[in-house]
Amino acid sequence: MLEIALSSDAPWPDQDWDALALRAVRAAIERTPHGELLTSPATVEISVRLASDDEVHTLNKQYRQKDKPTNVLSFPMVQPDLLETIAQNSDDGEVLLGDIILAHGVCVAEAGERGISVEDHAMHLMVHGALHLLGYDHIDDDEAEGMEQIERDALAALGLHDPYLITED
Repeated sequence: MLEIALSSDAPWPDQDWDALALRAVRAAIERTPHGELLTSPATVEISVRLASDDEVHTLNKQYRQKDKPTNVLSFPMVQPDLLETIAQNSDDGEVLLGDIILAHGVCVAEAGERGISVEDHAMHLMVHGALHLLGYDHIDDDEAEGMEQIERDALAALGLHDPYLITED
């Protein structure tokens, strides 16, 4: 069973972020070989934090040595090669998969640039963050293409746009 522990601070507006986060993370996990985490008898928990740019800036500088805010940070708590057996071997029936943190100002600015709602862009970032928690990355081209395809599939299932679609003006 998947559980989302969501926290948000101003300036994030009141919204049913819990439901959006659950839909986004579920759509991401379903499209990976780790889909069985969703039906595991163990509770699989992901923390989603809707934070300020300042908070994300601090975390990005501390953990990634990048002195600026970024749209989303992910902090996995389980090594990808252990995901297959983790739910079966959980001592207390709970697995903490990791944390996803979104920066409000960056998310709002990017949504505006793309002409989409903040909610839709936040869902994309939650999908992206969930894939990082599962060990996906976009450092090299092959990995990036695979991760992007899973994102496209998850976003399509959510009825959202393809963020990687290149259009000619």
